[in-house]
Amino acid sequence: MSFRLQPAPVARPNRCQLFGPGSNTKLFAKMAASDADVINLDLEDSVAPTDKDAARANVITAISDVDWGSKWLSVRINGLDTPYWYRDVVDVLEQAGDRLDQIMIPKVGCAADIYAVDALVTAIEAAKGRTKPVAFEVIIESAAGIAHVEEIAAASPRLQAMSLGAADFAASMGMQTTGIGGTQENYYMLRDGVQHWSDPWHWAQAAIVAACRTHGVLPVDGPFGDFSDDDGFRAQARRSATLGMVGKWAIHPKQIAIANEVFTPSDDAVAEAREILAAMEEAKAKGEGATVYKGRLVDIASIKQAEVIVRQSEMIAGG
Repeated sequence: MSFRLQPAPVARPNRCQLFGPGSNTKLFAKMAASDADVINLDLEDSVAPTDKDAARANVITAISDVDWGSKWLSVRINGLDTPYWYRDVVDVLEQAGDRLDQIMIPKVGCAADIYAVDALVTAIEAAKGRTKPVAFEVIIESAAGIAHVEEIAAASPRLQAMSLGAADFAASMGMQTTGIGGTQENYYMLRDGVQHWSDPWHWAQAAIVAACRTHGVLPVDGPFGDFSDDDGFRAQARRSATLGMVGKWAIHPKQIAIANEVFTPSDDAVAEAREILAAMEEAKAKGEGATVYKGRLVDIASIKQAEVIVRQSEMIAGG
């Protein structure tokens, strides 16, 4: 371990982030009643340019008027390359109540993007006497974003989470696909005439996880566009969880249960983790740094792996 220890991310459930357009007020109560850990009220891609002002007003009202329970409440603002984003930040923070937890910043390309929003948010909080600091989540969805991912992860103490936005990322990278996440038909290896599909998102996800874990930020997988494909969603979610991501977006309510299932450690996984910790405690009492558990070697590194699973389970149970 480096002399400079990695900071721990905030301890809160983030298994599923449910998105809904700010222009559709009928969805708000349903979103609040859902099993998603995080609610993202969207002012960006799901809202038409002609509806931006109305959607912003809807979201401002909903932040205070809807009972969001214990959910983490987030608003996705418009991108910094649009004429809408500054008004999103100003109006929401000046007019909405303190129930808002987070602002999601899309299409972040460098640390300076975060600095710009942070400066505006800080000024508004001071001017309005807001006592609850607003957290940030950023979306990596461009070649610039992935190239600068570590500096972005370190850009602000407000930053709590980072997501991969597959569709815009693919467009920025010039990828030949119109799919949002998941397996891509033409991304395969060929051996003995048999096709083997690999994961074109893997390297970007791994880069995001590494940057997030280095700087104490929650890494989150983004959308899976084909909400009719439960198996495909589950497969991608499992890959993301295995890589170290803590959750995934839901663009349809049916995806919530799958995300919660995948990103909640199973009873068997938690039981095995506790058994590994107990086995290592016995080994330490004997002055041994390693032992054998179910036919495999476990050591100090195994303790760290097991502790991740146990802590995650306890946090979700307590949340």
